[in-house]
Order: sequence, then structure tokens, then C-alpha cells
Amino acid sequence: MTKRHLLNRIKDPLVEFVRLEAFGGIVLMFITLSALAMANSGFGEEFLSTWEKRFGLRFGEWKLDKTLIHWINDGLMAIFFFVVGLEIKRELMTGGLSSMKKASLPVFAAIGGMAIPALIYVGINWNGPAQMGWGIPMATDIAFALGILTLLGKRVPLSLKLLLTSIAIVDDIGAVLVIALFYTSKISLGALVYAFSIWGVLWILNLTRVRKVTPYLVLGIFLWYFLLKSGIHATLAGVMLAFTIPVRAYRGVAEFITSGRSLFTEMEIANPAWNYGDKQKHLQASVHTLEENCVEVISPLQRLEHALHPWVAYAIIPLFALANAGIVMDGALVSELSNPLSVGIILGLVLGKPLGIGLLAFVGIKMGWATKPSDISWTQILGIGLLGGIGFTMSFFVSQLAFVDPQMLNLAKMAVLLASVLAGVSGYLLLRINSNGNTQ
Repeated sequence: MTKRHLLNRIKDPLVEFVRLEAFGGIVLMFITLSALAMANSGFGEEFLSTWEKRFGLRFGEWKLDKTLIHWINDGLMAIFFFVVGLEIKRELMTGGLSSMKKASLPVFAAIGGMAIPALIYVGINWNGPAQMGWGIPMATDIAFALGILTLLGKRVPLSLKLLLTSIAIVDDIGAVLVIALFYTSKISLGALVYAFSIWGVLWILNLTRVRKVTPYLVLGIFLWYFLLKSGIHATLAGVMLAFTIPVRAYRGVAEFITSGRSLFTEMEIANPAWNYGDKQKHLQASVHTLEENCVEVISPLQRLEHALHPWVAYAIIPLFALANAGIVMDGALVSELSNPLSVGIILGLVLGKPLGIGLLAFVGIKMGWATKPSDISWTQILGIGLLGGIGFTMSFFVSQLAFVDPQMLNLAKMAVLLASVLAGVSGYLLLRINSNGNTQ
């Protein structure tokens, strides 16, 4: 690609999101395998004990002390949920979920992909000790799923990747609601009042058109702290903060274009009496003003998403996987795979996800409530339904909330890993075989 093409190419935010998530998924695969290898190696005990080391902050009588794995799961994952919230808000306001026509197909597919796996799990674990794990097979790991689609290259259309992304984003909305409503421990009303008071101040900043991100981020730290103390999972502070971030820019497009034209004209017309140094000084001043204008015409939401997404995809999520995917696969754990807990997760992800996504997408389209893109076949929809069965990150996260017992938690993680491998391989093979299929 020439420099001219690079300069003129318009980048779609959702396409950029897909690219980052896809390569992040490939990194995630490597980290997950590394965590499993280290946990089952000769120094596995030392590796696992590392995450249980405690450290914290202290100011006088106040202290916040947690294990390393809790700092990752409750702290760094709040940044992950913040980026998820930014993505959800962007898609709801300006993207693929901004109108009923655009959102109908992924919404129908995602609802089926959440409801059917949960029903399968509950049916198998009804009134059993593992019943609270029903939220585990509802989740889709977008990074892993898009990573596998990337391996298929141009065998699958871009519209299929965007559909899977939209389904996963709706899936994330469902996961956030499930965590908030059903996986909340004992509530501290005092801390909750402080948290919602801060959230109210954040909305006031939004409504009064404050476009600087610093006040939002500083208040967001306090929002996270009081949610942590309230009993509601602290990571939800990330989503709550994201929804208050302005989606409108400080400077309007028309003003930006007018200013830009004026600056370009000034850069082209130089005073003949100027020497080389004066010309360069004038040019650099104009470019610097253009740079500031570019920042001001991009919304705070887009700036934050663009800045944080690579850190989440390539650092935070891999670190979460490294800390949580280290499962010791001994004979006792493998023999428990016939347990209703693991059977419910495996069937929910491998069978329930494609069944739910495909069935409700079919119903929505046949009833005229949704439209199928002409370049996507029904087999490909089934294929991304299988890839939706890759639970991993969010499934691991819900497992941590559902089970306190270490044996049940490890069994749930083992089932999620096995189901994700089965779903991923099946989805890859189906999409590869059908890469030249028709789209009817």
C-alpha cells in the first residue's frame, strides 16, 4: 500500500476494533497455553502461589489490601469493563446497534445465544449445588472468536466478522446485567450511596459538556472504590463510568473543516521574504494547531477507547488469563468432567450457543424483524454460533463470582476450556469447509 493510500484510507472504528481483538485473541491463545503448561510443570506450585501473595495501599488508618489475583480480577479487569462499556456506548450511539434495522439481527442472535445455554445448564443442575453457575455458559470471548476468524483470512467476509462482533457486544451487555443483578454479594448501603452520588456527579459533568477526560477518570477511581466496598462487583464501575463519557466532541465537524482549510492555505502560501527557519517555524505552528484541532474533533469516548483498547487486548486480558487459566489437570479433576456442573457448561457452550444464535436469528429473519446480509450463508451463521461457544474470559470471570469452593471453581474452568476448544475447532472447520458455499 502506498503512502498516499495510507493517508487517504478512512478507518472504521468497528473494523479497527475487530483487528485489535483478533490479534489479541491470538496472543491470548499463547498465554493460556503457557499458563496451563506452567501450572502443570515441576514449578507449578510456585507459579500458582504467586497469585496469592498480598500487597496493598495504606494511608494512616486506611488500607486496601488484596491478593495479586484479586487486584487483577477486581482492579485491572475494571479497565477491561471500562473499554467494554465504551464499545457498547459507541455501538449504541453511532455504530451497528444505533438503529433497530442495524441491531435487530445481532440482538436476536445474542438473546438466543444467552438464553438457550443458560436453560440447558439450569435443566442439568436444577436444585443442585452448582445451580448458581448458570451464567457461565452465557458468555462469548470476542478476542478468541475473532482470533479464529482471522486464521480463516479472506475465506470469510468482513460482514461475518462484524456480525460476530455485534453479537458479542450485545452478549457483553447481557453479561454485565447478569453480574449486576445475580452475582452480587451482601450490600453495604452507605458505600452504595457514595458510589451512586459520584455517578451522579459524572453525569452532571457529561450534561454540562465537560470534555476533558481527567475529571472523569479521577472520579472513576472513587466510583470503583465505593463499589468495591458496597458488595456490587467493582468491575461494574468500569461500565458505569464508560456510559458517562461524552460521545460528542468539543469541536464540531464544520468548524474543524473551516479551520483546517484556513491552516492548509496558510501553509501553502509562505512569505517570500521568510528564510528557511521562519518557514519551518510557521509550518510547525500550523501543524501543531491542526493536531490540537484533531484532538478536539474526536470525542472523549473515541480517544479513550483508542488509547486503552491495545492495553486491554495485549496486556490486561493476557495477564488475567495467566493468573486464572493455571489449572492443575490431575486425574481427580478429569474424572469429574461427568459432573452436572461441567456437563452443563460444556453442553451450554458447545450445543446451546450455536443452537440459540442460529435459532433466534432464523426466527427473527423469517418473521421479517431482522435482515440477513446477502454475503453471509446460514452455515456461516451456525459457524459463528459455534465460535460464540468460546467462553473463556467472561466465563472465567463469572465462574469466580459463582463458586467459592476451589474444587468447583477449577472444575468450571476446566469445563470452560474444554468447551472453548471444542467450539473453536468445530466453528473453524465448519467455516473453512463452507468458505466457498453459497449465501442463500
